[in-house]
Amino acid sequence: MTHVQTGPTTTRSWLFAPGDSERKLAKVATCGADVVIVDLEDAVAPPNKARARGLASEWLADHPNAWVRINPLSSDLWQDDLAAVLPARPAGIMLPKAAGPVEVAQLAAAITDGAGTDAAIGILPLVSETAAAALTIPLYAAATPPRLAGLTWGAEDLSTVLGATRKRDERGFWTDAFRLIRAQVLLTAHAAGVAPVDTLFADFRDLAGLARVAAASYADGFAGMLAIHPDQVAIINAAFTPTAGQLAEARAIIAAFAADPGAGAVQLDGRMLDQPHLVLARRLLARAE
Repeated sequence: MTHVQTGPTTTRSWLFAPGDSERKLAKVATCGADVVIVDLEDAVAPPNKARARGLASEWLADHPNAWVRINPLSSDLWQDDLAAVLPARPAGIMLPKAAGPVEVAQLAAAITDGAGTDAAIGILPLVSETAAAALTIPLYAAATPPRLAGLTWGAEDLSTVLGATRKRDERGFWTDAFRLIRAQVLLTAHAAGVAPVDTLFADFRDLAGLARVAAASYADGFAGMLAIHPDQVAIINAAFTPTAGQLAEARAIIAAFAADPGAGAVQLDGRMLDQPHLVLARRLLARAE
């Protein structure tokens, strides 16, 4: 089967848009998001599912780089979702409530059956929405499923499953279970060579809080972040874009090694730098380009 790794280092913002809202779909393409995810799952009430499929199919015809969140494979809706959207060739499919790599492989086979082997349609699973699913996260690196483009996670469904009355502590940090899941998503995605995408920041009115969280996410090694409101996009994009100072430092590191090509380590501004610094500098420049 086809392995698709879609922009693991360049996709910063992933913005949801409800598939049954013509008004929001008309607006979302101009919000500056790197990826728009047309949502057929949580944002669409059951009576509106069929209408959402039709609107999504029409919208995707004019926006070929968009993704679609289908309904989970445990439902009786996902096959109709795929049948509606695959003819428009979306860039990818987000799989909610993914129970593990086996479900991603099942979805990959269905995409290939519906769109053909050569269709470059990736899959981004939400890997943490049940306790059982969260325990499978490391398996994505052990046997990377076909078409896997990245890993992302969510806290809302899991908190309900756990009966948790909080997700963050009094300092605003994730509590233990959620912090564990976030770390596993980050490590497993890098091990599998796909994009680690951090979860959304739920309070879309708290833009200062989002800026802090997005900056920390970038510093921790995530490639991007989910967004639930257009106002979040610019902040996420800024947080995941290297600054002029970071780029200048990366170029200086590369130049220092180029000036002494036989050296395993070099000095720069009073610091000793070795090969991991060079690798990181090159990766930073590649990301900016």
